[in-house]
Amino acid sequence: MRTLALDIGNTAVKAGCFDSSRLVEMQAGLTAPEVLALTQRWQPEHCIIASVAEDAALQADELRKLVLGEVLTFSPATTAVPLRNAYATPHTLGADRLAAAVGGAGLRPGQPTLIVDAGTALKFDFVSADGTYHGGSIAPGLGMRFRALHTFTGRLPLLERPAANATIPLVGDSTTGSMLSGVVNGIVAEIMGFIAQYQRLHPGLGVLLTGGDATFLAARLPARIFVVPELVLLGLNRILAYHVVK
Repeated sequence: MRTLALDIGNTAVKAGCFDSSRLVEMQAGLTAPEVLALTQRWQPEHCIIASVAEDAALQADELRKLVLGEVLTFSPATTAVPLRNAYATPHTLGADRLAAAVGGAGLRPGQPTLIVDAGTALKFDFVSADGTYHGGSIAPGLGMRFRALHTFTGRLPLLERPAANATIPLVGDSTTGSMLSGVVNGIVAEIMGFIAQYQRLHPGLGVLLTGGDATFLAARLPARIFVVPELVLLGLNRILAYHVVK
């Protein structure tokens, strides 16, 4: 079964082309015309859309003209998923968070799993060993922290994320170095602190890292944390299969 999963985020559109559960192709940073062109080329039988933006309905209307079967607009509040959702306010839950949880649970069935999504926001989401999604936490991501320092002060410059192989000082000997230390080392310490708390509560915890800053942060985190860039797309495809595979 050929399927298409679309993750419409705050800053980018990501697409995954699947043959059953196998991810054949993944693209990011797509425009709406590029999404339609990819759909025409891949010719999926079914499609799923998850969006934190406002144009998901428009995307769905256009895609229905190109997809033979179901075009499922994923809503955490109303769409059934192969997990028990214990989130108290599912109508406020981001589609990307629940999709990542479904993807993580699919990779680690029957095991406690913490998903760390390092994108526009830094999100932690926890799935217990019995397959229950409990929620987690949301904090500013790397880029947001750099922008906040510049926006809410009078003289601090606007910095970009350093290169992946850049050495970040613990003790900054300049304003730029001090900002890099505070933001990069601070977010790494935050991630490690959260992981340590979850590990104390849930022995056997596995940690999956995803999002636009995942590769950058992975070099600064322990090797036992696994980077899965396609995690949200894997979760979306699993949700789609839950609805269309009989």
